Amino acid sequence: MTVIDISPSVMQFLLAFIVVAPLLGAVAALLPAPPGLRGRNPDQAVLRHGVTVTGAVLIAAIVLAVGFDHDHPATMQATTDISWIPALGVRIHLGIDGISLPLLLLTALLTFLCALYSYFKLPAGPSPKAFVALVLVLESGTLATFAVLDLLLFFLAFEMVLIPMYFLIARWGGDQRRAAAWKFILYTLLGSVVMLLGLLLIGLKSGTFDMVALATDNGRGLTTSVQVIAVLAIGIGLAVKTPMWPLHSWLPDAHTAAPTVGSVLLAGVLLKMGTYGFVRILLPIAPDGMRTFAPYLAAFAVVGIVYGSLACLALARNGAKGDLKRLIAYSSVGHMGFVLLGIATMTPTGVNGALFANIAHGLITGLLFFLVGAIKDRYGTADLDTLAGATGAALYGRAPRLGALLAFAAVASLGLPGLAGFWGEMLTLFGAYSPAEGLSRPVFRTFMAIGAFGTLLTAAYMLIVVRRVCMGEHSPHSQLSPDDRTPQPADGPERPTAAGSPPQLADIQTYEAAAWTPLAALTVLAGLWPAILLSLTDPAVQKLLAGGKS
Repeated sequence: MTVIDISPSVMQFLLAFIVVAPLLGAVAALLPAPPGLRGRNPDQAVLRHGVTVTGAVLIAAIVLAVGFDHDHPATMQATTDISWIPALGVRIHLGIDGISLPLLLLTALLTFLCALYSYFKLPAGPSPKAFVALVLVLESGTLATFAVLDLLLFFLAFEMVLIPMYFLIARWGGDQRRAAAWKFILYTLLGSVVMLLGLLLIGLKSGTFDMVALATDNGRGLTTSVQVIAVLAIGIGLAVKTPMWPLHSWLPDAHTAAPTVGSVLLAGVLLKMGTYGFVRILLPIAPDGMRTFAPYLAAFAVVGIVYGSLACLALARNGAKGDLKRLIAYSSVGHMGFVLLGIATMTPTGVNGALFANIAHGLITGLLFFLVGAIKDRYGTADLDTLAGATGAALYGRAPRLGALLAFAAVASLGLPGLAGFWGEMLTLFGAYSPAEGLSRPVFRTFMAIGAFGTLLTAAYMLIVVRRVCMGEHSPHSQLSPDDRTPQPADGPERPTAAGSPPQLADIQTYEAAAWTPLAALTVLAGLWPAILLSLTDPAVQKLLAGGKS
């Protein structure tokens, strides 16, 4: 069933446009604006260009989803297959199925919302032209990662996002931005070098780099030893990007230093590239190698769940001087642990849960980073002790709508039933209860119990954050100075209030509501109607795990 019947050639064009248009838009952003489009402010003109290009890509992605055949989500659609480097057998092979389509839509949506937000709230830094061009290059690389069906093209797209994100952190970031950017680029590049060796090993041993042909072969053309080596090499590169404990240490620094839109794209899009690679490449192409490493992957995943939660609890406690952006970054380590646990089960239930958790994390954590960025702009800091001690009423008293939305995002992140965060974690734990044949049930049920304990820890630190930031606290032992207790908002002077009431901050602005409402609405929609995602992913996952057989 398709909502609108669109011809295959138009579908091909739409997918190619989605991948290439941001790259062309990035080049155009660096050129002088035509006289009629300059307006009174050249900086606003280039920011408007970014909104226009990302908006056109989002519209094309929505039309592509409308024309997608939802009766056959396991079939690759909108495919383009052109020979590129005949000597190596490399082809420009594009296509989407029920696994990649939601990630494509998520990427297009988040990038558009970031461009819209930046139009009104550009982070301090160098030329807006360079900022817009880097965001568009980043979008092109991430969209290509989810659309290409050739191993070498996947690697090129995977690497394409590193340099733009490096400069977004290093040039438009906050304190310690250069050190955080260097850490990000070194970790990810080292992981990528190892991953390339694994991809070349698969391509040379099997005689093809085509991901569809390799998935259909289901590892039959590769010996077990080759699969094990390939999974180890590729898995390290993917695990760094995910990030999996203990390869995660670049993430908190990068998020803390990055500008708001950089954090949104890093959490909402870039982390998904690693887990997508596990599902698209390793599960179908090297199943024996994955089965060998699955218990270890699950063990690292549950350690990451507990570690991330404990780190968040340590940052959230009174007097720890914890940074709220850093806390949300550590929460991503725990949430992505659930995704890796679902993948490690090698079952349709677990992998569907992992894919659902991927999308839910992109929506919820993207919203959280938007909100934390707005709070930091208003207070001039993201320090939890300062935010909690600023007034007795904190956000609920000073910016009630902003406080309410932060509380909503927090309870969505902790997995409240009825919101998107619940289903991914639940399905992942169900998958761990009954893992694939050949995997130890007692071991995976132990991992399931540890993961379930991690959900309790998540609820604990999220509720502490809501209590402290939204409600505030009075402590006679507080070491905060009077100046720390009533910081001046960065967006302008506080509004006058009645005697005895807390000074007000600017509440949610119109442009902020425009950027944040879609994420909140989709969080509710996916939570109340999970079939909207599962009906796409489940047939594709079933086919993937069955070796290309529906």
